Amino acid sequence: MPLNVLIVGAGVCGPALAMLLQGSNPSHNITVVERFPSLREAGQQIDVKNQGVDVLRKMSLLDTVKAHCVNETGLEIVDSNGKPLAQFGINPAGERRITLTSEYEIMRGDLVNVLYKASLEQYEKLTRTLRKGGGLDYQFGKAITELSQDDDGVDVTFSDGQQKRYDLVVAADGQSSKTRRLAFGQGVSDAAWKSLGVQAAYFSIPRIEGEGGLARSFNALGRRLIITRTSDRPVTQVLWFTMGDGEKLKKSYKESIEKQKEAFADAFSNAGWQDDRFMSGVKSSDDFYAHEIGQIKMKQLSKGRVVLLGDAGYCPSPFTGMGATGCLVGAYVLAGELARHGNDVAGALKSYEDVVRPPIAECQQLPGFNLGAFFPSSRLGIWILRNVMWAVSKVDFAFGWLQSDNVGRWVLPEYPELNLSS
Repeated sequence: MPLNVLIVGAGVCGPALAMLLQGSNPSHNITVVERFPSLREAGQQIDVKNQGVDVLRKMSLLDTVKAHCVNETGLEIVDSNGKPLAQFGINPAGERRITLTSEYEIMRGDLVNVLYKASLEQYEKLTRTLRKGGGLDYQFGKAITELSQDDDGVDVTFSDGQQKRYDLVVAADGQSSKTRRLAFGQGVSDAAWKSLGVQAAYFSIPRIEGEGGLARSFNALGRRLIITRTSDRPVTQVLWFTMGDGEKLKKSYKESIEKQKEAFADAFSNAGWQDDRFMSGVKSSDDFYAHEIGQIKMKQLSKGRVVLLGDAGYCPSPFTGMGATGCLVGAYVLAGELARHGNDVAGALKSYEDVVRPPIAECQQLPGFNLGAFFPSSRLGIWILRNVMWAVSKVDFAFGWLQSDNVGRWVLPEYPELNLSS
């Protein structure tokens, strides 16, 4: 039975799910709404790992994603003069090593664009060859404001005043999902948020001579961490992380972008590495974004005919590097269960939750050591951390935790109902 599906959010999850759903049944009517006025092609560098790579391969998109990957060759730890103290290479897909760089590193906007264009090209092809009913409609500058539901569907009110009814609503609107709050209630949504105690800001600045394929990491006094990533791009990404000034920075999130910039510039003043460059760069940056880092841990992923997907239901945090993978795996399993269960939407959502819980646990697994160890507050702590990282870099493969990620890894289920190529 064809479904009338609303997907809220056109990030990684939304277009991926749309493509998988219409591939399984071209008669589905799929609407994707995005509150921003256009596709958000900005964003930081992300990686696709493990089962996420398998999903892209099944969708016949892995080669396209590879073509858009950035050329980051590893990570080096530096001192205040930029002198390398330790270096780590690339983490191949399917392996677990102490490094920032994975085999499939891609700018968030490029991955979103690949999925978005592929879903539209697929729709055009299906329409041209099969001439069946159904549709795929992306609507930008639109958000949901209310929803109510019964056993048969969900009534949705949009920001433009429109009201429509759907068989299924998918919340793919990220860590701060409004859809989650509307469906589950503010209290349940708030309780799902698990802070990691780290405040973060991201922005881009012009590249300078000498910045190549290696990401760079610098620890500053006061529990501050600075990372730069340039790869083969004309700009350098700056990532600021701190476990200090938490309350002040959290308050700034409710203010303007300029006020947030000021708060983070103050927090990172006199860090001791490229201070003038970063202070000047943050003021003029046009892609500044700041947030508190944490995880979303929902006790249930659906309520009636509203279901959570990706960061809206199980945000793993940037420190796991598994956000994009969680989105792709979730979209694949949700589409697969809906295809398998036909008109039994409730049964599909129950199976989705049962199947996806193990990979969610994998994606949300944090390093086995205290995260605070990477945020020393004193010179002695920084000296110890740098020496430990130097030692680890020299014996990369000798440590017990540096092992294949395939060992005991959850295996992606097969869904022939999705009509994928492999």
